[in-house]
Amino acid sequence: MPAENQKEKAIDLAISQIERQFGKGAIMRLGTDALIPDIPVISTGSLALDIALGIGGVPRGRVVEIFGPEASGKTTLALHIVAEAQKKGGIAGFIDAEHALDVAYAR
Repeated sequence: MPAENQKEKAIDLAISQIERQFGKGAIMRLGTDALIPDIPVISTGSLALDIALGIGGVPRGRVVEIFGPEASGKTTLALHIVAEAQKKGGIAGFIDAEHALDVAYAR
């Protein structure tokens, strides 16, 4: 089984390089019981979605992209996340790539 051993070493090397470049938890082996790092999160305002995301919301301090078809609720979801961040004293940026934000609705 030397070939299998070489594969294992190559995988370990690749994982360590990815972790060194992008941080611990950037890559995990499927089927291991590795703990997910404790990531600070901002709730989406929807308990069901927070649970589905697996960490309780969207990661705080990271860029989050929300995409989907027109009228699928992207802006509403983003505004709920911004509101949750502001409730906790945070600051959030909103990039409106579609140029469709209704500021009156956002308030």
